[in-house]
Amino acid sequence: MRDDWQSRVDAVWADESLDDHAVMAAIDALAAERDADDPVALFERAGARDSAGEEAEAEVLYRRALELGLDDERQTRAVIQLASTIRNLGRTEEALRMLRCEYERLPPGGMRDAAAAFYALALVSAGEAETAASIALEALAPHLPLYTRSVAGYAQEIGERRA
Repeated sequence: MRDDWQSRVDAVWADESLDDHAVMAAIDALAAERDADDPVALFERAGARDSAGEEAEAEVLYRRALELGLDDERQTRAVIQLASTIRNLGRTEEALRMLRCEYERLPPGGMRDAAAAFYALALVSAGEAETAASIALEALAPHLPLYTRSVAGYAQEIGERRA
């Protein structure tokens, strides 16, 4: 069962009536209920800034949350979100390193597929569209109702061409 604090945070994120700055203010108010160095609160504050287009502020908070330690799922989410933020700040090579590491570390499915999506975006930003297509198709293939084997094969073929 989720704790009350996290439920309130989730409710803020789910409230479509709030604009980005209202979300940031609400998340900051909830984060203030916890220790200043609470990694989960820092992660939530970073995400709110990221969503509001305040990437430079988000980067600092993501890095601090990761430094202090997060549970496995939030760790992956923080790495993906930080890498996406860094890519948006023009540091594509750093984002690629982070995303490649996270993608390769995770087991197939779930969060690996999320890492694959952002890894593919960073690869496109780096001018590596074929590699991006291979990574994205590899992640997509298991979710298709038909053609799983074919799409996986094409993803592998594209990947081999780039190797």
